[in-house]
Amino acid sequence: MSVHVIDEANRCLQCGKPRCRENGCPIHTNIPEMIRLFKENRMMEAAEMLFANNPLSMVCSLVCNHENQCEGACVRGLKGESIHISSIENYISDSCFERLELKPAPPKGIKAAVIGAGPAGITIAIILALKGYSITVFETHDKIGGILRYGIPEFRLPKSILDRYYKKMRELGIKFRPNFSIGGSTSIQDLLNDGYKSVFIGTGAWRPRKLGIPGETFGNVFYAINYLNNPDVYDLGDKVAIIGAGNAAMDVARTAIRHGAKEVVVYVRGDEVSASKTEFEYAKVDGVKFEYRKAIVRIEDEGAVFCDMVPDEERMAELNIQQSEAGKIPLKVLPETEHLIPADSIMIAISQVPQDRLVNRDKELKLNEKGNLATNDSGETTLPGVFASGDVVTGAKTVVAAVAVSKRIAEDMDRFMSGGESN
Repeated sequence: MSVHVIDEANRCLQCGKPRCRENGCPIHTNIPEMIRLFKENRMMEAAEMLFANNPLSMVCSLVCNHENQCEGACVRGLKGESIHISSIENYISDSCFERLELKPAPPKGIKAAVIGAGPAGITIAIILALKGYSITVFETHDKIGGILRYGIPEFRLPKSILDRYYKKMRELGIKFRPNFSIGGSTSIQDLLNDGYKSVFIGTGAWRPRKLGIPGETFGNVFYAINYLNNPDVYDLGDKVAIIGAGNAAMDVARTAIRHGAKEVVVYVRGDEVSASKTEFEYAKVDGVKFEYRKAIVRIEDEGAVFCDMVPDEERMAELNIQQSEAGKIPLKVLPETEHLIPADSIMIAISQVPQDRLVNRDKELKLNEKGNLATNDSGETTLPGVFASGDVVTGAKTVVAAVAVSKRIAEDMDRFMSGGESN
């Protein structure tokens, strides 16, 4: 532990209106109650409360953007350092996980299918299993976790945590079909025909978003989501250029350094990275370099060609923006500054979008205007009895956001399968 969790717990003010819970946490974890129980040596009760509210509490305590959520909202941070809420939550969830006694409701004799064992799928499967449904999870990969296992580096989220979740899910009676893709030989309609009362789609967003520039198909170009899936099979060379500045870009940069790259540079279009402050700081500590106001225009065998970007003074005048307002200044590309920056590999990390395999196989499923799976307010797709949430609906978002929405959809699926109507 980087901090002493007992000391951190003792700093909690037990606010009457906890900003950490109401304003900071997307899933509204009862943080003051968690800390109170912990301080009263009632840690198992705290762990049970955390799991009931967020089955992926242990995961979220490691990968959430805490500085912009619970810890960023902590009242202690107004005049000093916020409480390290994430460390306390992780200590409790990690220490008690195996001792959690999950007691499912009596079996309902109703089957439900979950397609995809990522954050949304794991959440849905656990909640519905606890309600007494017979759950089968269909997963394309050989192990559960989805983006948690195949898109987040080991140094940020140990894969052993996901193995522990698999064991806990098996204890709940959840069945798994690994290395099996729905949308190929088997369709969603096949599942419904076989008696599954409802189907949940949580297949995530695995198709990398393209830059749409010349040279993107060259052999020295890779996509972040593919690289993070299995970095051991890539030979990136000594010098790596990374396009994109979010958390995925930081993950790729730090992973490349750990795999032997001698110079890793992140090229940022603006003046600031979009990654969390913590991930940005860790990347710098690991030796990642950053170049700002760079717009990539094409890729060549020797590297990437960029143009410099400068403040767009006309646009600034229209918006009444001052030069001193960092991060808000609109920029424009200067074509005359085009220059080649040598690199052995170019890594594209500008997010990803859902695959379209299921839509192509089951024509009743429709996409929304953003190209994601279309759902109504209850998470039901255009195919009756089929629900969806997570990145396949929203595009690439956070883990806790997927869990928060999936909790609500699990209730809607319960109502649907029990004969009621979803809200």
